[in-house]
Amino acid sequence: MQTFPDPVIESTLLPPEPIISLASSATPAFSPLYQQIKGLILNSLRAGEWKPGEMIPSEMDLAVRFHVSQGTVRKAIDELAAENLLLRRQGKGTFVATHAEQQVQFRFLKLVPDSGTRGSEGPAQRDIIECKRSRATAEVARALALRTGDTVLQARRVLSFGGAPIILEDIWLPAAPFKGLTAEQLANYHGPMYALFETEFNVRMVRAEEKIRAIPASAVHEQLLKVAQGTPLLSVERVAYTYRDEPMELRRGYYRTDTHYYQNTLG
Repeated sequence: MQTFPDPVIESTLLPPEPIISLASSATPAFSPLYQQIKGLILNSLRAGEWKPGEMIPSEMDLAVRFHVSQGTVRKAIDELAAENLLLRRQGKGTFVATHAEQQVQFRFLKLVPDSGTRGSEGPAQRDIIECKRSRATAEVARALALRTGDTVLQARRVLSFGGAPIILEDIWLPAAPFKGLTAEQLANYHGPMYALFETEFNVRMVRAEEKIRAIPASAVHEQLLKVAQGTPLLSVERVAYTYRDEPMELRRGYYRTDTHYYQNTLG
């Protein structure tokens, strides 16, 4: 890491080199100082300097590294922790969050039982219907930034809660980063699927975009979700991205909402 002369006052913008390096993360040079530090920390996460589950340097060490105050670093880390990218552990330090952490497991799963308590039904039971190699359709290729006909892994699974099938998911993954992934591996892994992607394939999903609409249940839904054809279902199409904003998963979920509802927090 290149070093710079000590600044006279903290409100001065970072020296030219760090600001230039932030261009790749789309952080404008005129952003507040703590946002610039947040961008630099994100750059280190993207580069794999700190792996999921590893502790990052202390606030004091990062303050020395970036030539800012500890308070500025703390504000940057607070935002990254609020976004579930970092995890503070009292008396231990700050760690790169993983999808195996309890508070991160439901980051992308917004379905809540009518009781209002997520997880009250116990862990989801996962039934892997299939996992196979296929060719990307134009629609799948567009979502994953691939070419039509490129090889993808296609999986289908049912998630049950309290013994009742609640979610049917169709999942498409680019084949190269997930080489060797099998239905048996998916079935035998007892943690969240995104945690499997982290530990076994070094693929970390950090954000997602969703499209939501209501649809009538089809014959496939009747068979796998045990609902009558025509029953209203919630269709949730999600594209998940890595630190580098690479689309790495297309997932279409079909949710029963007779005993559950979709909950999201805005702002």
